[in-house]
Amino acid sequence: MSASSNKWIVLSALMLGGIMGPLDGSIVNVVLPTVANFFEAEIATAQWVPMIYFLTISSLLLFYGRLGDIWGYKRVYLYGLGSFVIASALCGLSPSIYWLIIFRALQGLAAGMMMSVPYAIIVRAFPDAERGKALGINAIVIALGLAIGPSLGGFITAHLGWRFIFFINVPIGIAAVIWGSRVIPEEKGKPGGLDIPGTALAFLALSSLLLLVNRIHKWDILSISSTCIFVLCAVGFIFREKSTTQPMLHLGLFSNRLFSLANLSALLNFMSQYILVFVTPFYLQRALHYTPDEMGLVMTSFPLVVLVVAPFAGSLSDRIGSRFLSCAGAAICALSLVLLSQLLTADSYQVTALSVAWRLGLFGLGTGMFQSPNNSTVMGNAPKPHLGTASGILATMRNVGMALGIATAGAVLYSFVPPEILAQPYLDASQVAPFVSGLKYAYITGAVLTGIASITSVIR
Repeated sequence: MSASSNKWIVLSALMLGGIMGPLDGSIVNVVLPTVANFFEAEIATAQWVPMIYFLTISSLLLFYGRLGDIWGYKRVYLYGLGSFVIASALCGLSPSIYWLIIFRALQGLAAGMMMSVPYAIIVRAFPDAERGKALGINAIVIALGLAIGPSLGGFITAHLGWRFIFFINVPIGIAAVIWGSRVIPEEKGKPGGLDIPGTALAFLALSSLLLLVNRIHKWDILSISSTCIFVLCAVGFIFREKSTTQPMLHLGLFSNRLFSLANLSALLNFMSQYILVFVTPFYLQRALHYTPDEMGLVMTSFPLVVLVVAPFAGSLSDRIGSRFLSCAGAAICALSLVLLSQLLTADSYQVTALSVAWRLGLFGLGTGMFQSPNNSTVMGNAPKPHLGTASGILATMRNVGMALGIATAGAVLYSFVPPEILAQPYLDASQVAPFVSGLKYAYITGAVLTGIASITSVIR
């Protein structure tokens, strides 16, 4: 068997490139308070650094998934990988917070290409009996990037500066492009057209939804306008996809109840996850006064547990099915967030790094149990001709969930914490209590969301 057709070598190539997305995401979230302080930016502005990244990814994943069906998955993947390297270098050179937001948008455009098709490549390379195992092993590298990202990001920021958290993608990306071009098999796409109007409507709908969630606590003219734009564009998108002969999104896929509910579960779980990863670093820095490298070590406990649990959960789902694992995993995530919210009622001096870390590790246990089985359910219920589209849908649910989680966390904070406190890069003793109170409500919101994901996992 040639190297290009060996399923395990193909998986290794995808894993090398796949580590950059979670590595970049976990690093940026942990050092975001440091970046905000460097540019003297408020939380409301700083949160667009991760949010715009997920917005651009989410808006184009379905388009890229369809492009993979037409062009071939390898071409889409490698083009995205190369562009991601360039955009990462630009992020590291940003002269202001606003330029960083712009370059993060470009980085998201590239990341969408390389994130939209790996599931389809894996499903084509592996037989059905090994699909869960392969997806579980692939989840290892995602968890590895998430695991080493916080501590690596904290170390780099403390010793080299935050700009190098983006520069680290350059050597990894170059190696991934070279390896992937050699071993990922070429596949002929199928003739078809691209749905440009549908893509534009999806982008406007998601953009307006994020802006609405971000500003819903104010309910001003901008919030009302965002609501109207979202409704009009969402309805227009559905009609467009139903009427065009070459839809970006095959709505018929959602007639499968398992497919639909598994995607909904993924959306809700990732919303809760990114409420956690967005607000926790601000808690560690502003309430507990941790340095970037100390914050990174604490945050590592969450993805480190995912790294251990995910492959076992994927293999186990091949034997016993995914329903119980997905339901239990999402429920454990909810329990973790409730425990974190209770921790915030204590005085800051009573909170130890270990008390935060084991609660984050519990969330990692739930995430590891949930993700691989749930992904297997989604991809296992997609027709073979639409694997690229299904892969794009699953990745869209993940990234929309991340973006909505950050937006929701910001909305909760601005609803319960006075703006003048949120604008402060460092808090005195009198400001910590109201700030922590807002964080508590954010954790509870996340617990409710992933609790619903547990329910949608079991009723499917």
